[in-house]
Amino acid sequence: MERQEICNEMRLCFPSYSANEGFARACAAAFCAQSNPTFDELSDIKCAVSEAVTNAIVHGYRSTVGDVYMTMRMTEDRVVRIEIRDKGCGIEDVQKALQPLYTTDPANERSGMGFTVIENFMDSMRVVSTPGKGTKVIMTKKLTVIPRIRG
Repeated sequence: MERQEICNEMRLCFPSYSANEGFARACAAAFCAQSNPTFDELSDIKCAVSEAVTNAIVHGYRSTVGDVYMTMRMTEDRVVRIEIRDKGCGIEDVQKALQPLYTTDPANERSGMGFTVIENFMDSMRVVSTPGKGTKVIMTKKLTVIPRIRG
């Protein structure tokens, strides 16, 4: 696969407070707006970012506070690449964690559908994790080209 030039990139670091999940969504939407995504594409991206950030906050740091890192890149061919990373507890068994309904927090009514939601809304998703060192969720979505109407 041929690599495309990066048109733009942004990086954020914020504390793992639940209120910052909405902040991450808003930042993702603002970053993607430069490429004029469809409403559905923007909704999909915001939902996937929400799930990945929530996973970092709830499962990565559990009852502690740490930093969540979000990097977004837009390529010339309109592929948005989003990376959500934490330095929390990590995932012992990534393949198990990717299974629908699996959760490490059933007592707080967590559904275990976060990774499944991301997979359904994005074109690709990859999870890299090291126990005791943190987790990285990398997701991509190719935005459609919307023809501009000339008046």
